[in-house]
Amino acid sequence: MAVRFELLKESSECNARLGKLYTPHGVIETPIFMPVGTRATVKAMTPEEVKDLGAQIILSNTYHLYLKPGHKLIEEAGGLHKFMNWDKPILTDSGGFQVFSLGKLRKISEEGVEFRSHIDGSKHFISPEKSIEIQNSLGSDIMMALDECTPYPSDYEYTKESLERTTRWAKRCKEYHKDWDRQALFGIVQGGMYKDLREQSIKEITDLDLPGYAIGGLSVGEPKELYRDMLSFTAPKLPKNKARYLMGVGSPDYLFDAVISGIDMADCVLPTRIARNGTVLTSHGKLVIKNAEYKRDFGKLDPECDCYTCKNYSRAYIRHLFNVDEILAARLATIHNLYFLIKLMENIRTAIKEDRLLEYREQFYKKYGYI
Repeated sequence: MAVRFELLKESSECNARLGKLYTPHGVIETPIFMPVGTRATVKAMTPEEVKDLGAQIILSNTYHLYLKPGHKLIEEAGGLHKFMNWDKPILTDSGGFQVFSLGKLRKISEEGVEFRSHIDGSKHFISPEKSIEIQNSLGSDIMMALDECTPYPSDYEYTKESLERTTRWAKRCKEYHKDWDRQALFGIVQGGMYKDLREQSIKEITDLDLPGYAIGGLSVGEPKELYRDMLSFTAPKLPKNKARYLMGVGSPDYLFDAVISGIDMADCVLPTRIARNGTVLTSHGKLVIKNAEYKRDFGKLDPECDCYTCKNYSRAYIRHLFNVDEILAARLATIHNLYFLIKLMENIRTAIKEDRLLEYREQFYKKYGYI
């Protein structure tokens, strides 16, 4: 099998765990945050810079790469790793989330999803088989099965139908995929905000005996307490000997919740997106660097950070770059935000190892301003 998970330690104080994920392009220490490289690039960064930050794996987007430049062109280039000059592991999503977020531009059937491109309105169709075909061409280490991402709120009947379709699609993805030594396939648990449906989905998806499992349909607009409740209910029920991936979370509090519930992998566009808009994550909370109060602030973004940005540039300088629309502004803020989350996960792994994760969370929350 292309990907194998090794459980190294379980926390004595919660469901957190340390592990290693073995892939064709390297070993990943978990729990891990995965920067998102939607269109075969982590925005504003070179692959070398992303690697220097300590990123062990990145995520790329099947939907966007299918539309431009096309999966066959990437296959011709030797696969996504060669195309973008990234020699570490890559996870590709199925394209499902992007397609389902198109709303009226898409139509779901048992066969798959018909949709119109957000770029030029052209009509396309992605079935479970097509999603795997695209991801096979991309050559990612970990592929995701096509699922139906249930929106919030959704009624019980729709959510049940949706998760059962997700199960049938996952079976079709597994049947279509052939080269298990080169690429792993992860299944996705759905079930909305209904615990019995989450249990049903867990059973159906884990019965497929895949190398890893993701939790989908969380952090989609539901109240934070509901997110926590569903996550803490679902994550520990996934197999212990397989990787557990929570899709689409990237704020520090959501990452702590994920790890404490037993999650090994998480991804989100949040750190790069807010960086481009002038918001940075610091050990004392979020900071909007464009604000006038930083005009003459010659200190670094975060006094406790030793990233490239913080070592070399002041708040005043970065504020100036944003206010005159210089490209360097987005680059420096992105470097800092990604480093902040990668370092946070490194500290979390150390805290799990030393059985003090809950203590570390409390210290972090007090300083950050959560409590």
